[in-house]
Parts: sequence; C-alpha cells; structure tokens
Amino acid sequence: MMEARLQKWGNSDGIRIPSSFLKSLNLKTNDVVELIQKEDSIIISKPKKKHLSLEERIEMYEQLPDNEKGTVESYDWGEDIGKEKFY
Repeated sequence: MMEARLQKWGNSDGIRIPSSFLKSLNLKTNDVVELIQKEDSIIISKPKKKHLSLEERIEMYEQLPDNEKGTVESYDWGEDIGKEKFY
C-alpha cells in the first residue's frame, strides 16, 4: 500500500502513480485506464482487450474522417525491364 496526495490539475484533481506500479502493469503515459467507484474506493485498472471482428474494424475505419484514413499513392517504378506486369 502506498499513499498519494490529490493535487490540483486544471479544473480537476489528480494523483501521481509511481513508475514501479506503471512498469509492473505495463502502462505508459497516455494509456487509457478504467476508473470504477466502489463504495468509498476508486479502482484504476487496465481495460480488457477486446478482440474486434473484421466487420467491426471496417466499421471503425469507415467512421474516421477522410483526412485520418490515409492515402495510397501510386509510385513510378520506371520502365518495365522484364516480363513483369503492373496494373
């Protein structure tokens, strides 16, 4: 058990989590965690990884703004040398 002090952070309060805790849980800065209030406790945990189906992944991709989808640019490899065919 370790004590931590609540400190002002903008309009909210925050606590610092010791690096030894983060390392043992394989958490890094900006990782998402789950916060659960249970009676007089706050539980901070790593979210469970959810396996996404191909359909779910495609749906998520289609919801991205066009500027975040990335582009496929054609590349000029020069003149054909052998019998290769590029379409």
